[in-house]
This record gives sequence, structure tokens and C-alpha cells, in this order.
Amino acid sequence: MDCRTATFTLLVGCAFLPATLSAQSAQQDASHSGLNLSAIDRSADPCQDFYQYACGNWVKANPIPPDQSSWGTFDQLQERNQKALRTILEDAEQHESSATDQKIGGFYRSCMDEAEIEKRGTTPLQSELERLSHMNSQGDLLDEIVRLQSAGIDIFFSFGSTPDPKDAKMTIAQLDQGGIGLPEKDFYFRTDPKSDEIRKKYVAHIGKMFQLIGVAPDVAANRAAAVMTIETELARGSMDVTSRRDPQQLLHEMPKSDLSKLAPKFNFDRFFVGLHAPEFEKLNVAVPQFVTTFNQVLASQKIDDLRDYITWHYVSAAATKLSRPFVDENFEFYGKVLSGTKELRPRWKRCVSATDRALGEALGKKFVEKTFGEEGKQRTLEMVQEIERQMANDIEGRPWMSAETKQQALTKLHAVANKIGYPDKWRDYSSLNIVKKDYFGNWYRSVEFEEKRDLNKIGKPVDRSEWDMTPPTVNAYYDPTQNNINFPAGILQPPFYSNRAGDAVNYGAVGAVIGHELTHGFDDQGRQFDAEGNLKDWWQKSDEAQFDKLAQCFVNEYGSFSPVPGVELNGKLTLGENTADNGGLRLAYLALLDDLAKKSVPVDSKQDGYTQPQQFFLGYAQLWCENVRPEQARVWAQTDPHSPGRFRVYGVLKNMPEFSQAFGCKPTDKMYAARACRVW
Repeated sequence: MDCRTATFTLLVGCAFLPATLSAQSAQQDASHSGLNLSAIDRSADPCQDFYQYACGNWVKANPIPPDQSSWGTFDQLQERNQKALRTILEDAEQHESSATDQKIGGFYRSCMDEAEIEKRGTTPLQSELERLSHMNSQGDLLDEIVRLQSAGIDIFFSFGSTPDPKDAKMTIAQLDQGGIGLPEKDFYFRTDPKSDEIRKKYVAHIGKMFQLIGVAPDVAANRAAAVMTIETELARGSMDVTSRRDPQQLLHEMPKSDLSKLAPKFNFDRFFVGLHAPEFEKLNVAVPQFVTTFNQVLASQKIDDLRDYITWHYVSAAATKLSRPFVDENFEFYGKVLSGTKELRPRWKRCVSATDRALGEALGKKFVEKTFGEEGKQRTLEMVQEIERQMANDIEGRPWMSAETKQQALTKLHAVANKIGYPDKWRDYSSLNIVKKDYFGNWYRSVEFEEKRDLNKIGKPVDRSEWDMTPPTVNAYYDPTQNNINFPAGILQPPFYSNRAGDAVNYGAVGAVIGHELTHGFDDQGRQFDAEGNLKDWWQKSDEAQFDKLAQCFVNEYGSFSPVPGVELNGKLTLGENTADNGGLRLAYLALLDDLAKKSVPVDSKQDGYTQPQQFFLGYAQLWCENVRPEQARVWAQTDPHSPGRFRVYGVLKNMPEFSQAFGCKPTDKMYAARACRVW
């Protein structure tokens, strides 16, 4: 799943996932606190390098598996969840004892049927490729865009539904940029040698994919060059990933009729009818300049080149559902070149992930029934409520905020809705047809099902009971347009949460996640939305100026971190996540102290040789134990709003005097909180 977010949705870290379950259990059994004691490098000085201290032995003992681009505690948990899902799917496939089993088991079986997929070869592509070969006019082009957008392929741009930023209780239509194959706009324009190498390999990859559908090598090379020209122009008109963090820059509501002024070469009215979108009079055009650029591309490019562009995106989107040559070539670029991954994931892992994406709530319901306990849900809810109380205290005590802004902030905080574990109402997949031995068809029918469901929301009230993540997902998120925090069942497990761990470790782990999501409502993006989820300015100007001044400290601090030689983090891109990390851990710590006081537990009482605060900070740091391939680290630094794990530890703890006090750090130590950054 791509966690990089929809236009108005904020997500905490894309989760990356313990050693084997048996190994983790052994570590847990040896620990009274719940810490992973074997991960700790006691030869390191916690006041000089706390990440090395907390994670050094883990990093050494957990090399990246060849089928992964990174490996961390998130990935380990995801691996455990995948094994549980595999058991569920194989049981459903074998017994088909319910309609749900028939769908999830049938989808998984069709994905696992490699013999049938190899036998079909390029056959699944042929009907669409035949239509494309006869595309000779702008009208034909529009019909192809409609057909492929219905199948979830963002040809040239993306279109769908979104909560209205000005009236968040209602859903409106939204048109946004899209249509490029590299991760982000600036990949097309950076001039350093590595970026140039990536672009050359991307063009070569496009050419090889054309060859796989029968195009001669020299012709394929020319077509690849034409595709790159079109994508570069689309990228030129796109908004960069940092600018897109400002929701105000993505708000351009207009009458539907105004689209003809931005793109007279494209009949959007016919496009909407072709998609069977509900009638609507206005929409949000996230990046108007991009629509103008799209029009210029239609006007300047030859129809043959536009056909090649569409063909490329169709084949690329289909590649992982096809025979091995397509799968391997797709992995060669997107796996090896961009991420540094050495080997393709085993088929069963890919099919589990595909089933989760296609039938996530059907599969998730079975996952919750087998893995998620009500005790954990209740304890998590209690922790959420305690951390919310601490945030209310924090807001009231902020010296830089006026009384007026504080009151508005408290109103928003008290309106936050908490969603834990899984939806109250499960999605109905009864209209989705799953056919034996037809993985390609099953995938596209599932995508068409979701596209139709999304479009049908236009003009209707927002259903705030819906989830943007499936229950097995190892992640969490805050949605500013709904003002709610969401914790799927998949993350409410060790090492994030355990009924067997002490309170200090649980607060340092899942407590930090809860505090992180809650703080997102008041970071540089989230603070622009009010209690109802509307994009509305509720700040006094003097408070806004103070916020920006305090936030700049984070921009400067994290912008000095370098995950790979020659690449520094983008402090503006990562500002929201860094604000949430810092505020979230502080809230969790205050909640822990309050919990210890209520239970009359001395703060200096020890388990496994560590005081309660020391356990708390170790519990937090051990969430971020990870190894990352340099290729992946480079891409993340350029595209991901989350800082790498190492810097999520350094940055936050160096800003907390409580950490220095807990470990006795001196002003001369690297981890000492000397000139701490703080917003919340």
C-alpha cells in the first residue's frame, strides 16, 4: 500500500516491519519490562548515541532480508501479520465455508496459480492493446483515458472524491496531478549524477517493457524516449512534494464549467459521463497549473506519442499481475534500481498483500476475529483518553498562545474521535465477482469496484465511520478533514503494545504513536483545520507567527541530518512528522508520570535494571531499530515526510530535558538537551 497520503489526509510513518515470532517471544520472556534486552548495545554510551545504545545489537543481528529494501521492527510485525493472513487465506481457499471465504480464498488462489498466469502470457493485455492500436483521434484518446481511469490507472491525472475542505461533512469531486512513473516531480529535474543515472535506467526500463509486448528494440527505444518527454512535461507542471504539504495550496474550488478554460483540448464533461460519475456542479482542482500543462501536452504532442504514453502506463500498471518476464522487469527498476532490493518477494507474500489491497475489510474481519482481543482495545482506549487529557493540559500551559487560540484548540481537541482496531461496519463486497483462474481479471474488477465506490461518494455526506487503512495494517493515521485518530488492529501488538509489558514500555511505544497522531491535529498542516475538519483559519495572527517561529527550529534541526552521503533531510517536508514525534512523545511521558503517580509506583523503581523513565525512552527508541539500503534511504529522503528511524530517535530525545535527566547526560554529551526545539 502507498502510505504517502491523499491530498487532505495525514498519515504517520509508512510502517516497515520483529526477528521471527519465536525469537521475539524468547526476548520478551527474558524481559520483565517488555524491552528487547538483546537489542541493547551496552558498550555504547546512551548520552553520546542513544540509537546505538538502544538498537546497536539489533541492527547487527538483523541484516536486511534479500526481498526487502529495509528491515525494522515495523517490518518484523508486518511479517508476522502476513503469516497470520496467509493461514487465514489458505484455510479460506481450502474450505470456502462462507461467501467471504469464497472471495478472499478465490482471489488468493488465482494469484498463487503461477502456472495459469504463465500460460496466459500477454493474453490479458491483448484486448486493450488492440483498442489502443486504433487510437487515432482526441476522441479515441478520451475514451481510453476513461477506460483506464475506471481501472484505477491515473492516465495524465487523477480524479476522485474528497471531503470538501470548506465543508468537511460533505464529499466533493477532486481533480489532481498524476501520470508520471518516477516517484516525484523533482526526479525529472535533479542534475546530480545519481538522478541522471536513475532517469536513464527508467527510460531503458520503459523500452524493455515495450519489447515484452512485441515491439522491436529500436522502435521500443524511440517510444520510451517519447514517453519520457511527455512525463517530463507533466512533471514540470506538477507541484513538488514539499509544497503539497500546505493544504491551502491544494484548495482551488471552481465550477465544473471552468475546466474548459484550463484545458479546452479535453472534454471533461464527456470524461465525467464516461466514468458514470454522479452529477456535480463544483469540484476542487488541486493544481490548476497542472491541468493547463496537461492541455499543452495534448496540443503539442503527436497522437502516436500520446498512444505510446498511455500504452506504457497500462502495461506498467498491469505488470505485477502478468507472467514472470513482466514481473521481473518491473522489479528490476522499481525494486532494484529505486529501492536496492536484491530479490523479489516470495509469491505468497505478494499474493497476501494483493488480497489485502483488493479485499482488505473482508480479509481484515477474519484477521480481527483471530488476533485482536477486546482487552487490548480497551487498554488502548484508556491510554488515548489519558494522553488527550495531557494534551489539554499542555495547550492550557503554552505560554506563546493567546487565550482565544487556546480555547479554539481545546474545542478541537475535545472533538477528536477515536477509532481503534477495526470498522464498526464492514464493507460489503457481494457485488464484486471473483473468478477462478483469473488473477488479472480479479484484480481489475476489485479496482473498478473501489473506483466506483469512491466516485459514488460525490455529493453525499462524508461517512466518518470508514477507514483509510485495512485492519491488518501496521500503521496509524490522523485525518484532519474528519478530526479523528485511527489505530488499526495490525499495529496494536508487540513491540507497540503488549498486555505483558510494563506501563513505561507501553507508553513509550504505543503511547508515543497515540501522542504522535493526536499532535498531528496541531502540526503545521493539521492546525489549519478546525474542530469540524474544515480548512479554516482559527488562529490569532500573533499565535500563528509564534508557531511558525518555533516550528522553524525543527526545520533547521532535521535539515542537518544526512541519511546517505550527499543527501540531507528536507526539514520542511518532514516538519509535520517531526512536530508530531516531538509533541507525541512528550505527551506520552506526561501520561506515564500521571499513571505512575495514580498507582503509587516510584519513578525510580527498576525493572531489568532500568528506571521507569529509562524504560520509557528505550521503549520508544526500539520502535525505530532498522536497517535501510542506501538506494531506499535516498528515495525516502527525497519523497517521504517521515524522518528515518535513527533521526526520529536523535531529534526527539535531544529535545527532551527529561531524557538527559533520566540517563544523567551532561552538557558536553551529544544527546544532551541543550537548545531544545519545542512547539507542543
